[in-house]
Amino acid sequence: MIGHIRELITNAIEGLQRKGVFEIEGDINFNIERTRDSSHGDYASNVAMVLVKQLKKPPRDIAAAIKGEMAETSHVSKIEIAGPGFINFYLTDACRMQVVKRILQEQDDFGSNKTGEGKKITVEFVSANPTGPLHVGHGRGAAFGSSLTNVLRQSGYQVHDEYYVNDHGRQMDILATSVWLRYLELCGEQITFPSNGYKGDYIIDIARKVRKKFGDDYRFSAIDAFAQVHPDETVDGGDKEKHIDDLVVNAKGLLSAGYDKIFKMALKTILKGIENDLEDFNVFYDEWFSEKSLHDSDTIDRALDKLKAGGHLYKKEGALWFNATHFGDEKDRVVMRENGLKTYFASDIAYLMNKFERGFDHLIYVFGADHHGYIARLKAAAKAMGFDADKITILLVQFAHLFKNGEKLPMSTRSGQFVTLKELVEEVGTDAARFFYVMRSHDQHLDFDMDLAKSQTNDNPVHYIQYAHARICSLFRKLEEQSLPHNQEIGHVSIEGLQEKHEQDIIRMLSQYPETIQKAGQNYGVNAVANYLRELAQLFHSYYNAHQIRIDNENLRNARLNLCEAIRLVLANGLKLLGASAPEVMNAEDKK
Repeated sequence: MIGHIRELITNAIEGLQRKGVFEIEGDINFNIERTRDSSHGDYASNVAMVLVKQLKKPPRDIAAAIKGEMAETSHVSKIEIAGPGFINFYLTDACRMQVVKRILQEQDDFGSNKTGEGKKITVEFVSANPTGPLHVGHGRGAAFGSSLTNVLRQSGYQVHDEYYVNDHGRQMDILATSVWLRYLELCGEQITFPSNGYKGDYIIDIARKVRKKFGDDYRFSAIDAFAQVHPDETVDGGDKEKHIDDLVVNAKGLLSAGYDKIFKMALKTILKGIENDLEDFNVFYDEWFSEKSLHDSDTIDRALDKLKAGGHLYKKEGALWFNATHFGDEKDRVVMRENGLKTYFASDIAYLMNKFERGFDHLIYVFGADHHGYIARLKAAAKAMGFDADKITILLVQFAHLFKNGEKLPMSTRSGQFVTLKELVEEVGTDAARFFYVMRSHDQHLDFDMDLAKSQTNDNPVHYIQYAHARICSLFRKLEEQSLPHNQEIGHVSIEGLQEKHEQDIIRMLSQYPETIQKAGQNYGVNAVANYLRELAQLFHSYYNAHQIRIDNENLRNARLNLCEAIRLVLANGLKLLGASAPEVMNAEDKK
């Protein structure tokens, strides 16, 4: 309908231009939006205010001229000028109620739009280092990223979602060394575990697997393991970073080929656990992209050569630097250390180049809040390599704090003191976890109340929405038991009988669903879908409690049933976009 109103306004302006009433240069960028109050019509446009500067006339006079030139349409019953010059459009009852028939016809496709025009987009999200299981902080990025890809697909984009596996570099070496040290403990060696090692119980579990498969093959004395190692931070003058790095060097030297076997076993175990946890969370990827593949191929070298050819690399103190400040970053970045090892940022540059080379029209990164610095540095790299930096969008997901029994739960990956995503899902369920994570905008902090998420009350928003869906399913089951079949055609013919205020409010709300999906895709705001579903569920519950659906009047009964079925379909579609289910039964009452 917005497209139709835009066409009416555009045609009217063109007619006024032909008559010499308006003299306008260039394109006119005006808005058409839903009115907040139905008494002001269904849609409003600010086009008159937009034209004030060019036409140098009062906006209400401009609005009056446009209104007078506007062609009649069967979809609009009345046009009014309001406030400083808004043009308000009132739809006809027939047009407004047509949405119910559309929903019943389009089913799962209702809400789809062509905003994306088939453009290819890649969305990278979660991408947590495979150094341990996913925790509740990762869960928010997973829920948001997955829901966003669903909304973008619904908006006509070709979406390719990826998990970037950091399977190369220092953190992975610390992981492998941590597993080996726990393995030595299982072999009977007495060691002091490094403060900067990975300490979770999952490390011990992997060490047990190593011992089970290889026995004592990789056992060395604690003396050998800690030979010539800098003291840890627990000792005066110690350095935890040098301490763990020296242990990594010793592990590689002592184990030789065995180090790679322990490394791969740790990576495979943790990565499989991550994949399983995400699948249980209704998160699936088109591709798991290996950072190591960038190192094994010539991709990183080609990316650095591209920067070098542009004159954007220089040497300083033996290291190779990218002059990122020239492209808006706060400081220059090291891409190769003095020892010849390429940095994580070098891999990031290569991965960015790889995405553009694969032909994506837009790159979306979903990062944690602590990755704010990546915005400037990635855009700087894109500019330096000749790519359009505007085709990169970096979305920062703020922290999620978990509360249980009114207390905030700890979350420290390195110490192993955290609640895993798997534990959260086991306690509150996938549906509640997915929904709670996206209730607020991704760029706002989130307090996750586990007790509320588990509750079966109307205060729990996902339960409230799902119960509306189950209630409608129960309604149709009861009709079948009473031999009162639902006749959609009778309902379509009788749709204008839905004149109760509850019914009018619901119809208005249903017609906003496609716009909600479109805006959620444009603004990357999937929380708008969650808020929409809550409001629609509230309208339905109020309607159901105030009016009888199973009435003797066949025409009105079927019209109301059409409305209820339309509500059910939209609730199911919206929940699916957010990765939650739409149950048909939720309690004993629903089964009747």
